[in-house]
Amino acid sequence: MFSEQAPILGRPTASVAQIAAFILARPHGAYTTHDIEAVIVPVYWQLCTEVGIDPTLAVAQMIHETGNLTSFWAARPQRNPAGIGVTGQKQATPPPDTNGWAFNPQRQQWEAGVSFATWEHDAIPAHVGRLLAYALPIGAENPVQRAAIERALRYRALPARMRGSAPILKQLGRVHNPTGQGWASPGVDYGAKIAAIAARIVTGR
Repeated sequence: MFSEQAPILGRPTASVAQIAAFILARPHGAYTTHDIEAVIVPVYWQLCTEVGIDPTLAVAQMIHETGNLTSFWAARPQRNPAGIGVTGQKQATPPPDTNGWAFNPQRQQWEAGVSFATWEHDAIPAHVGRLLAYALPIGAENPVQRAAIERALRYRALPARMRGSAPILKQLGRVHNPTGQGWASPGVDYGAKIAAIAARIVTGR
């Protein structure tokens, strides 16, 4: 049903209920059933369908990136759904400007990454619009898609050369991206892992 060759753009392949059930059937951190069924999944579904992304793939990426909402970066107050701005930079002392950093009490260190004030108004729009920017070259967007991309890239910029560089899941990995960069580094099997999760969402397994 899905493979790493799957296009990011497409019609929904799973319902809100199917996607929420998949997340809830596994450990999902401090997020409640209401958070998942009434906020996170419906907003993903709505925003993705508005811009032409299969919401199953966007949520599958979120699940992969966050360990099904159990990771430090997914937890409140970070609410980072897909490793946005998480570069691996870390230090023991606070940076001069803590914007774009968060203190991880588990590891007792400051780590680089973007935190979001809300899921529905910030985190999910930032994720969906950024994924859309990877899928669509500059100039190929319709007005709704362009607005979504512009909104997302206000949270974290994306080099112009990256626009449209990953119309399929496989190319989200740096080693498979024509620019030599990507969402995941090195990302050898990044697309395949997202595809596998998406397939499980649809089949309910």
